[in-house]
Amino acid sequence: MEWTERELTGPWEGVLMTPEADADVGVLVLAGSSGRIERERARILAEQGIASLAIRWFGGPGQAPGICEVPLETFIHAVDLLHAGGARRIGILGTSKGAEAGLLTAVHDPRVDVVIALSPTSRVWCNVGPGRDGDRLPYRSSWTWRDQPLPFVPMDDSWSATQPTTDPVAIREWYELSEKTFSHLVPAAEIPVEKARADLLLVAGGDDAMWPSLPFAEQLAQRRHSAGAQAKLITRHDAGHRPRLPGENPAPASTPFHYGGTPDADALLGAAAWPHILDALGSGG
Repeated sequence: MEWTERELTGPWEGVLMTPEADADVGVLVLAGSSGRIERERARILAEQGIASLAIRWFGGPGQAPGICEVPLETFIHAVDLLHAGGARRIGILGTSKGAEAGLLTAVHDPRVDVVIALSPTSRVWCNVGPGRDGDRLPYRSSWTWRDQPLPFVPMDDSWSATQPTTDPVAIREWYELSEKTFSHLVPAAEIPVEKARADLLLVAGGDDAMWPSLPFAEQLAQRRHSAGAQAKLITRHDAGHRPRLPGENPAPASTPFHYGGTPDADALLGAAAWPHILDALGSGG
């Protein structure tokens, strides 16, 4: 299917890919802590007749250099753009911290019809990197809503990696330790997905070495089910933090972090999730 691309420079950097035929479905595509604009992922969705908007939501002009007190209104404005373009069904597809953003946006914006959360978290975490002031510490929330920081879980900096510092580091245990250390803060930081009108599709690998996304996904699903709402979970025990969808290139190798999984397992998880993603978005492919 043919589509057109429009580069965006404000209110954020990004790209909007619009099929030449009228698109009833629009999706906001969010990267995780890489901070990149997910052009390739937006393209494969546009090929399916879906209007796709990929934005840089931190690290760009006028934005915090890190994921620190990022306004959820950033994503509300992106939903505005998709809605104004004629999308009648709106989804958010986010990975890792982008999934955290998508879930929280759906809690606050009933126009979001579906969230596809890849390698998600079930709670709000502290900042990753510096805020607008250039400081990383003290820890602050990743997000604000109406200028108020959301409750969050900080990191326990007593943790240290067991691997040699020359090797990519798996930091899953850091998150697991921080949950235990700050267990008294976890209840307030839980993402209340039971309040979201949106459908929920969760995709998580059992070998995620960045954070425990599969237990997080199971917690999100349980929270929905306990409230009488639905959630679908797609998983694969040997996949890591970066599932790859059909048509995407393998994730690049990382020097600082170990993400878990293997290229084959990550691709197989993405392939298993793909028909469910299209179905959730209301596209028959």
